[in-house]
Order: sequence, then C-alpha cells, then structure tokens
Amino acid sequence: MSRIAKAPVDLPKGVTATVSPEGVTIKGAKGSLSVPLSRGVSVVQTEQKLQIKYTDPGLSRTQAGATRAHLANMVTGVTKGYERKLELVGVGFRAQVTGKTLNLTLGFSHPVTFAIPEGITMETPSQTEIVIKGIDRQKVGQIAAEIRDVRPPEPYKGKGVRYSGEKITLKEGKKK
Repeated sequence: MSRIAKAPVDLPKGVTATVSPEGVTIKGAKGSLSVPLSRGVSVVQTEQKLQIKYTDPGLSRTQAGATRAHLANMVTGVTKGYERKLELVGVGFRAQVTGKTLNLTLGFSHPVTFAIPEGITMETPSQTEIVIKGIDRQKVGQIAAEIRDVRPPEPYKGKGVRYSGEKITLKEGKKK
C-alpha cells in the first residue's frame, strides 16, 4: 500500500465528512469542500478518521496517495484556511483592493485590474503587500501565481511581484 495513503486523515471537532462512491465532501467552520474519487480508490469513514483504500495495485496506488493528501488539505482549509502573501518591489509599484477587484500599478503604461474570484479574499495591509486568503489550497496558490505572473521579479534589480520570503538571485550587471 502507498505510504502516504496508509496514514488516516483525522477529523477535528466541528468537521464532518460525507462519503459517497463519487466523492467526499468535508464541511467545517469556514465552509465546505469536495473532491471526486478516482476509479479504484474508495474512502471509509470510521469514527473521526478517514481511511483510503484502493483495489488495483497499479495506478490507483498513486491516486490513493493523492486523494489522502487532498483530503488532509481540505480538512486544514475548512478549519484554519490558507493564506499566501505577495510583495511588490519597485519604485511606484502599489496594490489596492476595491470591491471585488485588485488594482495593480506595476510600472506599465496602464493599470492592471484583477478580478477576485468567488471563495477568495484579498487584503492590502500596505501599498506593497497583498494577502490572499481562502479555504482551497489549490485556488489560493493558483491566484497568487497568476498575480505574480503579471510582473515576475526580474533578475538584475529584483523589481516585480514576489512571494513573501522568496529569495531572488540577482545577476551581475554588464562590466565595462
């Protein structure tokens, strides 16, 4: 059996799981998430634990490990939630949340507007910081990556949008 799939997923107090042959739905204080089950993978609920089982030792072994990881991420999401921080580095670079849009000024000749999707909240504690929060880990990471791709950090001065704590290796400039 897959090493990852062997470990059961513990459900803390206040979190409920609904298991069906098509998928699993997990509900908690922050919301509810669901994941479809692959062919050959099943989930069994015993007390406050979810155990992953698979039938075929081939492909479904890897699918069982992935399913277990998704379920663990969903439990963390509905209890604590996920957040990703971005920093804007550059003269005149700023961000501002207005309603359901994020307005970015990143040195282009035009302002960049980014629509905030459903299930995601954004904050700008300062003009050069963006905090993305949500219960779905994949969605939070995807939105952070899309905002970073608008102006990724360049390798000579390090200007651009970067993840908080990201180390940018700067290249040496041209020598005379």
